[in-house]
Amino acid sequence: MKVKLAIIFGIVIWALSYALSAVFGPIFTTRLPHIDIIIPIISIVVTGFFGILYIRNIETNEVVEGILVGIVFVIIDIILDMIFFILPNVPNPMFENYTIHIISVAVITLSITTLLGYLAQMKIDLK
Repeated sequence: MKVKLAIIFGIVIWALSYALSAVFGPIFTTRLPHIDIIIPIISIVVTGFFGILYIRNIETNEVVEGILVGIVFVIIDIILDMIFFILPNVPNPMFENYTIHIISVAVITLSITTLLGYLAQMKIDLK
């Protein structure tokens, strides 16, 4: 496992997800006030992009590598949330229900990275 690359990608995923949700979140919450769809969509796109960048350089055990990098991404997310929002007690609507946030981030991230690892091990012939 490329730990340093996984940590860097985890930090970038967290920062991009937060920045994009801060930019696009108000647009969607004013039009759809009771539906918070933008954060999962941004998480899926950003995690998918950086997951592909990470997995494409792996030659063996892609599924295991996908699970491990997903776990690293989730741990980085929790640590950065704690440092920047939870411990300093900074109010953020994304963290009103932190348990749901962590569960959804973990499910989305682990699903994406595991699926990418599974797809990376397949031999696809598109004729």
